[in-house]
Amino acid sequence: MKKIILLVSILTVAILSIAVVSLHKKQKQSSQLETVAVRKKNITSSILATGSVKPIIGAEVKVGARISGKVERLHANIGDRVEKDQVIAEIEKKDLEAQVAQAEASLKASEAGVDISKAAFWPNLSAETAYGAKGPTYFPQEGENFAGLKVTMPLFNGQDLYTIKQSKATKEAVRAALEYAKVQLSYATIRSPISGVIASVSTQEGETVAAGLLAPTFVTIIDLSKLQVDAFVDETDIGRVKAGQRAIFTVDTYPYKEFEGVVSAIYPKAIIQENVVNYDVVINITSPFDGLLRPDMTTSVTIYQDERKDLLMIPRKAVKKEGDSEFVFVKTQEGAMIKKEINTGLRHRNEVEIVSGLKEGDIVVTASNEREK
Repeated sequence: MKKIILLVSILTVAILSIAVVSLHKKQKQSSQLETVAVRKKNITSSILATGSVKPIIGAEVKVGARISGKVERLHANIGDRVEKDQVIAEIEKKDLEAQVAQAEASLKASEAGVDISKAAFWPNLSAETAYGAKGPTYFPQEGENFAGLKVTMPLFNGQDLYTIKQSKATKEAVRAALEYAKVQLSYATIRSPISGVIASVSTQEGETVAAGLLAPTFVTIIDLSKLQVDAFVDETDIGRVKAGQRAIFTVDTYPYKEFEGVVSAIYPKAIIQENVVNYDVVINITSPFDGLLRPDMTTSVTIYQDERKDLLMIPRKAVKKEGDSEFVFVKTQEGAMIKKEINTGLRHRNEVEIVSGLKEGDIVVTASNEREK
């Protein structure tokens, strides 16, 4: 009997020990569960893209020379601020100034030639005035009373009349040559076509430039107040991008500062690199950026679509798959895990929408060492 009582005692102690160890193990496993509550969120679907800051069309200008010659003065250094019409370079112009002076002298000579031919033909000033009033096709006839004078052919010689017309035409031709010489002289002074910053200098003082079909570039000027973002959107997302959509972006140098913009255009031609198809989406910058952004800065861009409200969301890692079905483990108030089949919808970053199978407030397991019950 003593042996039986001893054996029962030993078995009882063993069973209790096993129960205690099992309970401790379950409590330990339960404490290792990672859970999260199902909650409602407002989700704005968006597209992520990379891009770069670029000058808008017309904000970057290459300034060159329209005439050949030696560069006498260069009033520009990289980083200098220049205003529109500011002189940035001068080409030697003594020969051009001489051509202007020669044309001016020729004009004076032609004006004198007109006066001489008129003096040889018109007997008095009133005769010239009367002729002008008659029109260019009029010619006095012999015996006619013209401007108080009787017309006689020796006095009104037709050849003299044509000489006057020719001298006037010569005067106009010389005047046109003078204007051309002045225009050529103006090309020797190179002015900035826009206000901006000197980005590069391609020619130095003392160099000789030869103008041809392509004007030699002196400097490149960029207006840093006229920048945009070119975002490269994958072909799988480009169908959801529309003009007018809001966008935000950051640059590496200011990772915690968000700049705002709006989609203004989508290039129709794709950009293909290493068999990856992207489309260039132009974003106009709407937030202040003076002194912060520079061309070719790398950008991380988010383009927003429509907002959806009150969606039930859980982390993606809580969702398990079994064939074509999706399910989660829900933790009960007693600490047990129950497998529940769900239907999912929108994927947003690291979260997924629950269409059916769960309600707000349910506790789902995101990581567990315990098996399904």
